[in-house]
Amino acid sequence: MKKTHHLEHWYDYGLMRAPGVLRLALEWRAPWEYGASLLLRPLLEQSPRGDGHPVLLFPGLLATDRTTAPLRGFLESLGYAPYGWGQGANRGPREGVMDACRRRLAEIHRRHRRKVSLVGWSLGGIYARELAKETPRAVRLVVTLGTPFTGHPKATNAWRLYEKVTGHRIGSADIHEPLRVPPPVPTTSIFSRTDGIVAWQCSVEKAGPLHENIEVEASHLGLGFNPLAWHAIADRLAQPEGRWKPFAREGARAWLYRDPRRPGWF
Repeated sequence: MKKTHHLEHWYDYGLMRAPGVLRLALEWRAPWEYGASLLLRPLLEQSPRGDGHPVLLFPGLLATDRTTAPLRGFLESLGYAPYGWGQGANRGPREGVMDACRRRLAEIHRRHRRKVSLVGWSLGGIYARELAKETPRAVRLVVTLGTPFTGHPKATNAWRLYEKVTGHRIGSADIHEPLRVPPPVPTTSIFSRTDGIVAWQCSVEKAGPLHENIEVEASHLGLGFNPLAWHAIADRLAQPEGRWKPFAREGARAWLYRDPRRPGWF
């Protein structure tokens, strides 16, 4: 395994291990992260306000729109028009799922006559990225939360559950290799090095003119409830259409958001 000092090179790595027992045990933080967002809600609502454009949110594996309801409520308070994916529990890319996602995106796009921002949590981020690749003219930007789009597909503590729920075998290069290609629209990957479900390296995008990474301190199950993730999402969505810039780690943000390019496992 060759050494690197820049996380945009994690694509060059081969087999990665799933998060260990310590990180997995830290997943109990999720309820506390949600509580922190409720407690800090008045402060979070000082985040940049939106321009009313629609936002479509996708839940993680086995999760429903109920899990994204708190984040949707927050985004609505900032002036956006948030939508759930409307397909019940996310049981993976079964037959008809992507077709339903395409129809949902097209419906929202027609209703508002504006491009739609896509936010996907874990597996939901895969749907968001792939939809943006298929229909970039309808997508404003993409934000993913702990989404494993690169690295080894078994570098997660959920791969066995994924296979059982979806009936799909993990590891086929023709399926996983295309997932590494980023969408042709502004794309932000929010990840945590203390993620207890997905090896964090699997959520690190190759930085580029339209692609970036934001690191937060969070659990995997709490990423969609985490106050730092909420503020970062609000900041990304508030950018004027067509004038996207990378997330600025300046002032107090430099203390709250660590440099995602730094070397090391923590």
